[in-house]
Formats: sequence, structure tokens, C-alpha cells
Amino acid sequence: MANYISQLLIPISIEYDGGMDIHKLISHRRSVRSWADRPVDRGTITRILETARFAPSAKNKQEWHVVVVRDAAARRRLGEECARQSFVGEAPAVLVVCGDTSMGVMRCGQPRMPVDVAIFIDHITLVAAAEGLGTCWIGSFDAEIAGEIVGVPEGWVVAQLLPLGYPASDDVDAAKPKQRKSLEEIVSWETWKNPGLG
Repeated sequence: MANYISQLLIPISIEYDGGMDIHKLISHRRSVRSWADRPVDRGTITRILETARFAPSAKNKQEWHVVVVRDAAARRRLGEECARQSFVGEAPAVLVVCGDTSMGVMRCGQPRMPVDVAIFIDHITLVAAAEGLGTCWIGSFDAEIAGEIVGVPEGWVVAQLLPLGYPASDDVDAAKPKQRKSLEEIVSWETWKNPGLG
């Protein structure tokens, strides 16, 4: 066990696309909505989730649970619940990411579960990108029906669906340049809307 823990403490350098560092990985990650006809093996999915489970959470409660859906019929049913987003069910795997609804509110007034689950999912998307895989956050679905499809127990809710697969070479969305606000629009220094010049 001690040897395993010491291995975890070794700094990890995420490599992607022939040597892409974490900064490039984040800036190059895209939402994918079209998939190559190629399965994602269980070992790869396990490796992604094994790494992502180290995501931080309030009080380290880790109030998340993932149901990995590879069965074609179940994926198709999930896709049908996603408001005309058929690509969801066409992915070789759909990660049904669930959260514990009993976790309450942080002192700042924000509910713990959605924040923690979002951090966890973001880690999944980045590790998946490092593996050459694509993902797409899906929030347009019926959470109750999705929960019934995968057998989510009482006290838990499906927070997001995350299709996972190798991007198709002609995926239009993945090839689009990212449109993001400038740093000046989203960052202030010391007080709100202070540009912090000088």
C-alpha cells in the first residue's frame, strides 16, 4: 500500500497529441458530437475514472457515482431523452454521472452536490481528452427517466450525461475555434471590475 501511495505522489505530466501540456490540453479540448466507429475499451474508461476520482470535493465527501453505459439499447434510450441530441446515444459509451441529494449546502450558500459533481466531470473531460477521447456535457434530459434506465436509487439524482468516444475525423463541432470571453471581461483585481492596471 505504501508503495502504491508513493506512486500517486509522483508528479504527473499529462501528455496529449504528441506532447501537449496541461495548458494546451485545456485550450484545445472541444465538445464532440460525432463519433468514430470505434469502441472504447473498459480499461481506458477505468483509467479515466481512476484518475478523475482524485477531484476535490467539499469536505472530501466525493458525493458522486458514475454508471458507465455501453449497452447499445440503453444508450439509445438515454439518447432519446436528450431533446433531439441523437449523438448522445450514438457514442460508444455514456457516463451517467449521479450526485447524492442529501449532501446539503456549503456555508457560502451554494449546494454542495452540483458544485462537486461539476468539478468531478470536468476532471473526466480533461483526462478523456488526454486519452484522445471526446466528451460533451449534456444537461438537456429528463433526470427521472434517465435514473430509471440505469437504476439510480432513492436519494441520488442524475446530474449530467457525458457521452464518451473517439471523435469522428469530420466532427464539425470539434473543429470549430473556441469562442471565449477575453480575460479582461471575466477577471477583476482586488475589487469588482477593477482592471488592476499598474
